[in-house]
Amino acid sequence: MSLFWVMIRQLAEIQEQMASSKKVITREKWEKRLNHIRIRKEDMNKLVMNFLVTDGYAEAVAKFRMETGTKSDMDVAMIMDRMAVNKAVQCGNVEDAIEKVNDLNPKILDTNPELFFHLQQQRLIELIRNEKIEAALEFAQEELAPRGEEHQSFLEELERTVSLLVFKDVSNCPVRELLDISQRLKTANEVNAAILTSQSHEKDPKLHSLLKMLIWAQNQLDEKATYPRIKDFSKATLENPAV
Repeated sequence: MSLFWVMIRQLAEIQEQMASSKKVITREKWEKRLNHIRIRKEDMNKLVMNFLVTDGYAEAVAKFRMETGTKSDMDVAMIMDRMAVNKAVQCGNVEDAIEKVNDLNPKILDTNPELFFHLQQQRLIELIRNEKIEAALEFAQEELAPRGEEHQSFLEELERTVSLLVFKDVSNCPVRELLDISQRLKTANEVNAAILTSQSHEKDPKLHSLLKMLIWAQNQLDEKATYPRIKDFSKATLENPAV
């Protein structure tokens, strides 16, 4: 059991004990509770490995496996193939990304029309970014418009994207964020999640879910007690309770 699960259990127990009034837990008592927790290194290593695999750190996976003997549920080659797709999208090479996805598993795009539309939408965005106006209009009419007729949500997204062509100065366009690098990242993350799902792997690292649960538990406990809460989760430092 990971440290996060144990802390959540501790928080829940304290919440029950203090349901009647809000009490103060000193740093000494809180740290004494934490010191009694015993976490197996094997469990922590599995958590780290899950994070490395899911986020695509292929080299780190290989090194961590060699140093700790922790097994992964995905080999390095599969991770590198997935990250090659991710890199292609983030570099704006959407056609290459689509080809790579189909090489991995054609069913990914065949069974996910929304994902395929978003990749095609990203292709349109890249044409507009490179000021290939005629090519952009032709692509929108031939590839995206037919899909918009089948799905209202697709049509609305297409209209938003095409509106980029109306403004000579894109900085004045209300949907200018489509040209931000963050839009590429959004599309790349969607593709990454779809590939992971096709490989029977969770879309997000377990660590992310555990942190969300810990934040929720801490917020719940805030209503019942004053205690050394974690303020900066990147450092996991405890702040002294206000008396």
